[in-house]
Amino acid sequence: MNENINKIKVGDRLAIHCYKHDGRLHQLCDEAIVLDIDNEKIVVANNKAKLTEADGRSYHAKEPAILFFYKHHWFNIIGQLKRFGLFYYCNIATPYIIDGKIIKYIDYDLDLRVFPDGGFKILDYNEYNYHKKIMRYPKEIEIIIKNELSNLIEMKKKEEGPFAKNEIKKYYSIYKRLTK
Repeated sequence: MNENINKIKVGDRLAIHCYKHDGRLHQLCDEAIVLDIDNEKIVVANNKAKLTEADGRSYHAKEPAILFFYKHHWFNIIGQLKRFGLFYYCNIATPYIIDGKIIKYIDYDLDLRVFPDGGFKILDYNEYNYHKKIMRYPKEIEIIIKNELSNLIEMKKKEEGPFAKNEIKKYYSIYKRLTK
């Protein structure tokens, strides 16, 4: 499926599909404009994107977002440009694949929320433990999830990648230029 990656270019519009370990669709996002793509990641953005849950409920995000999906990391990072500061919502998830014009990944429940003051909190341990049991996550995946959560926290502490000082601002200006 990732052979489509070579056809994707800056400015393309993609959708995002998030799945659970058992293969069921978890959430859809209708818009992601490609800002950057290389051998490690794809960076996309949207503004007040429509999100649709598995049960059919939908809503719009309240702010612009810059999203980083990785080929070799089991997480993705969303920089949310809220009125009162830059927040990050990070999903522990498989590396992404491209299927046609859709970014796809499997979500593994645990999330890292990073606040404008630099503080952070790990979310959804109960959901992770519940799904781990009912979907029978293999031991290998549990190990990867724990390691990647540690890698994500370390990346945040070192202010690397999307957590670097002006990284989100840089990509947001690219987004604004592309959507004029």
